[in-house]
Amino acid sequence: MKSINVPARDQVSTESQLLFDQLTQRLGKVPNLYATIGYSPNALKGFLEYEATLNKGVFTPKEREAIALVVSEVNGCAYCLAAHTGLALRTGFTKEETISIRKGQVSDNKLNAIIQLGKSIAENKGKPGNDLLENFYQAGFNEAAVMELIGLIAVRVYTNYVFALTEVPLDFPPAEPLN
Repeated sequence: MKSINVPARDQVSTESQLLFDQLTQRLGKVPNLYATIGYSPNALKGFLEYEATLNKGVFTPKEREAIALVVSEVNGCAYCLAAHTGLALRTGFTKEETISIRKGQVSDNKLNAIIQLGKSIAENKGKPGNDLLENFYQAGFNEAAVMELIGLIAVRVYTNYVFALTEVPLDFPPAEPLN
């Protein structure tokens, strides 16, 4: 089987190179996973725009990182776990909290409602238990938040699947394995 490697800048289109420049400006580098998505400028641009739009929604940066962690744990994505553990730490989570999130259980009721529903949606192909949806609503969320949660899950599933197929090298410190 042909392997998919992280492309060098000159191996992608001019449009992807421009996106790489934007990523470098924003992140200080082009992460390997994003570079690999950059084989298709349409895929990279669509992914970045979709994620940026969802980042303007109801969930805080900490809540978005928690969603990324729990979904990436469900999908066993070492790359996204590494990247989002680092990002979660920068948003104010402790290392212990990132592990609890990945296990799907935290003490904060609102965050727990988010990660429990997100985990169940990811595990059950969009069909969580009704009690989890009810808990989400009781935590103060509405139907718009459900739609954004599904969108954030879809974003992570995309990157999780890109990594599953390509197994690009990690360019972030690896996440601690769960016990």
